Amino acid sequence: QFANPANPQAHATTTGPEILRQMDGDVDAIVVGVGSGGMLTGIGRFMRGASRKTAIILADPEGSVLAPYVDTGRMVQAGSWAVEGIGEDFVPPNADLALVSQAYAIPDAESFASARELVLAGSSSGTLLAAALRYCRAQSAPKRVVSLVCDSGAKYLSKVFNPIFLAQEGWSHPDRHGTVRDVVVSRYSEGTAVVVRPQDNLRTVFSRMRSADVSQLPVVDESGHVVGLVDESDVLAALLTERDDPNKAFARPVEDVMVRRLETISADAPITDLLPLFRQDYVAIVMDGGQFLGVATRLDLINYFRIAI
Repeated sequence: QFANPANPQAHATTTGPEILRQMDGDVDAIVVGVGSGGMLTGIGRFMRGASRKTAIILADPEGSVLAPYVDTGRMVQAGSWAVEGIGEDFVPPNADLALVSQAYAIPDAESFASARELVLAGSSSGTLLAAALRYCRAQSAPKRVVSLVCDSGAKYLSKVFNPIFLAQEGWSHPDRHGTVRDVVVSRYSEGTAVVVRPQDNLRTVFSRMRSADVSQLPVVDESGHVVGLVDESDVLAALLTERDDPNKAFARPVEDVMVRRLETISADAPITDLLPLFRQDYVAIVMDGGQFLGVATRLDLINYFRIAI
C-alpha cells in the first residue's frame, strides 16, 4: 500500500479522470490527505497531464511531518493527533509531495468541528474540509475546489460525535480559568452528565455505569437538585443483602441505598481545593452558585493536567 505502484496508478486511471469529468474539465484545486500517498500522487500525476492549472492541496493533521516537510523541505519531530487515517511520521514512498502546491496543518479540534458541523463524516474528512475552507478563504477570486468525504460518520459516533470525548480533549470548553470548573468534563446543564433519579432502580444504575464506564453517579431530582450519590459499593452491598434474590436487589430504588452526605465544592474554587477531598476518597460535587455543574473525580483531574501539557 505504501510502496506498491498500483496504488497511485489506480487513482491516476480512475479517481483523477472521474473528478475532471464531473467538474466538466474545470477544477482549480483538489484537497487531499495522505495515508499511503496513493491518492495524492495518482490524482496529482493525472492532473499534471490533463489539467495543468489544477493545484494539489495537502490537508494534514497538526503533528504530522508532511505539511512541515512541504513548507520547509525538512523533517520535523512527529507529534500526536487524534484524526484517524491520514498524517504520518515519515514520507511514504508512494507520496510524491513535489506535486503539492500548498499544505495546511489542521489542529484536531478544527478537524472534528468541521466533520460535526458540515457533514456526517469521519475525522479525516473533517481535516480535508477544514483545509479546503482555509484555501478558499485565502483566494481573491472564486475557485472551483474539490475535496473528498472518505467515509460515513456512523463509525465515529463514540469519538467525533461524542460530546464527552470532545470535552475530555478540552475542545468543548477551551478557555481555562484555573478553577474547579475546568476539571468538570460532563456538565449537567449541557446534558452530558450521566445521572440517575431517586426513583430509578439499581438495574438502571448498573446499566448507566457500565455504558458510561464510571463507578459512581450523582442522584438528581426532578428539580435538578443533587440529593445523593450512588457508587459501585452501594450496588454491591444491596446485592449481598439479597443473595438469594438478585432481581429483588436490582429492583430497589436508588434512594434506598444512595449516600446523602455530599461533599460539594464551588466551581470557582482553585483546583488545589480538590486535593483534600480526593485524599479522603470523596467524589467532588461541583456547584455553580446554586446549580449543579457536574462531578469531579481523580481521573478528571489527571485528564485536566494531560490536556494542559
